[in-house]
Amino acid sequence: MRYLTAVVGLVVAAPLAGKTVELPATPTTVAWGHYDATSKPVLTIDSGDTVIVHTLLTNSPTGLEKAGIAPSDVEPALRAVFAGVPASERGPGGHILTGPIAITGAEPGDTLEVRILKVDLAIPYAYNGFRYGAGFLTDDFPYARTKIVPLDAKAMVARFGPGITVPLHPFFGSMGVAPPPSFGRYDSAPPTINGGNMDDKALVEGTTLFLPVHAPGALFQVGDGHAAQGNGEVDITALETSLTGRLQFILHKRKASAYPRAETPTHYIAMGFDDDLSNATRKALRNMIDFLVAEKGMTRDDAYMLLSVAGDVEVTELVDRNKGVHVALSKAVFEQRHAK
Repeated sequence: MRYLTAVVGLVVAAPLAGKTVELPATPTTVAWGHYDATSKPVLTIDSGDTVIVHTLLTNSPTGLEKAGIAPSDVEPALRAVFAGVPASERGPGGHILTGPIAITGAEPGDTLEVRILKVDLAIPYAYNGFRYGAGFLTDDFPYARTKIVPLDAKAMVARFGPGITVPLHPFFGSMGVAPPPSFGRYDSAPPTINGGNMDDKALVEGTTLFLPVHAPGALFQVGDGHAAQGNGEVDITALETSLTGRLQFILHKRKASAYPRAETPTHYIAMGFDDDLSNATRKALRNMIDFLVAEKGMTRDDAYMLLSVAGDVEVTELVDRNKGVHVALSKAVFEQRHAK
């Protein structure tokens, strides 16, 4: 994903006027393992408002301590959520998501723009783990292991092991709105038309995400913090950690989009999700073609051809039942064309 280096450190357009509010992660402000159109919002904001949102990693205090984290280094907020969220409100997935956040006036057929203004590390460690029955090479590793990885926020690297450092590009693995009501309480693991657990490492600070609205208020949720991740997320986890994000929400009325998409300072990104990797790729390509036709005035033939000569098709993740693929197209292609 070559364009990622161009994203980090760049400043997005100046935020629109609006208030800024803070949303902590508490037993009453999280959705445990699901997106649901019937969920009650924990915060309601207006278009243009910014939320400083706190999120928690997807692990338990007991699991972290077993892996080597001192009890004193486990976040009090994580202990409070595990103690305070009743079993009936958990699942079917395992992600602890902050929200839902309702945007006043959002209705099905609208599009929600989420500007990722800032993403900060909240704790000085992350974990990576695999277990039998999950991941891409599950038969090769028929056991479980969790590794604690120290994070160096000053150098922005993870100390993975002796002589091995991993550059940090923090992002939220799960960012989504409520799915259509017919989905019911939707598992937080497989990404779909509402976004959700996309695990797309392009969604870093400076990127903008566009999500189709399926329910009144949109009901945005965020979590599954990653300090860094490789495309594919092959063992089912990244560098899992807690993050704090500064997100601004812009509502576009009556501007429907069929699928999530994103823009970095340098690239357009279209996404596709399906349990079959080939079908996920077809969806991502068709979604980018639709974007180029609608937003750039191209014919479908020319859009298809342009993707073959200038687009990059990349596997986002392989392990969340629905595989993720995205197509990235450089904005410079159009800047050069219009510079004549």
